[in-house]
Amino acid sequence: MTALQIRRALPSDAPGIVEVLKSVVAERIHSAIDQVWTVDQEARYLESLSHREVLHVAVDVTADIVGFQSLDLWSSLLPSMAHVGQVGTFLLPAWRGQGVGRQLWSATASFAREAGYRKLAIQVRASNAPAGRFYRALGFKECGRLTRQVIIDGVEDDEVLMEFFC
Repeated sequence: MTALQIRRALPSDAPGIVEVLKSVVAERIHSAIDQVWTVDQEARYLESLSHREVLHVAVDVTADIVGFQSLDLWSSLLPSMAHVGQVGTFLLPAWRGQGVGRQLWSATASFAREAGYRKLAIQVRASNAPAGRFYRALGFKECGRLTRQVIIDGVEDDEVLMEFFC
């Protein structure tokens, strides 16, 4: 595997992040996200992150972003849920199954502990078995299911809720 740098994303990383997201969204099977936002929207999102939120990027030796993992507050409005974060992972197809997700997770989990999170949650499309296996291997446990939660191109899919206690 090529050496990767895992680091906190900057607004200037928005074009590379959007390219990864375009690839994942085009597959139509790995995420509930069905439309890619613009580079400007992504840059604004990165600028808007609170001190307790982060997006880590995996950058290869050619300085291309090959994947990213986000950690957002579950709810920015409810102090009673300030201990809960929401995770998302996105990788270019050629980089899946090579440990990139685990490297991103190492950075994100460390950040989550330092930021005072006690629980992390993820929603995984039921048809995305590799993602379910990935998160289970990290220690996430299935805790619920949202039936017919996603409809992309007329195809319904459930979202599996998973949680991880820090």
